[in-house]
Amino acid sequence: MTLQLVRLDDALPDGFDALRSEADAEGHRHMSRLAAEVAATPEMFTALLAAFGDGVLVGVGGITPEPEAAPGEAWRMRRLFVSPRARRLGVARALANALLAEALGLSRLVTVHAGNPDAEAFWEAMGFERVSGRAWSHQFLAG
Repeated sequence: MTLQLVRLDDALPDGFDALRSEADAEGHRHMSRLAAEVAATPEMFTALLAAFGDGVLVGVGGITPEPEAAPGEAWRMRRLFVSPRARRLGVARALANALLAEALGLSRLVTVHAGNPDAEAFWEAMGFERVSGRAWSHQFLAG
């Protein structure tokens, strides 16, 4: 599969409705939340990336300023989802690495709220550490 990451400006890409349906079918509502957020306040995302595999939308993810109190400036990775047909092909890692690089250009602290055990394992494999007592479940603190 040829993977291409594309920065989104103020609209979701062709194929997003199918991606949202896949997320909904798995019980994940964050693609529906993403659609509502982009419709209401597209500027909330500092970066929003789409991943295309062989020209078909297979994933999406973004970063925003951390919405909760943090020790200094922080950025939140959010709304990362990869189509089931494109999992285990490096799509999530490519999206996360691109977003992490962008966030670390703005701050040393990047947060994420992993919503399930698979997401927790993914973020930990990406170098995020589990935290407690915060509004996020994992964080990446650049040295």
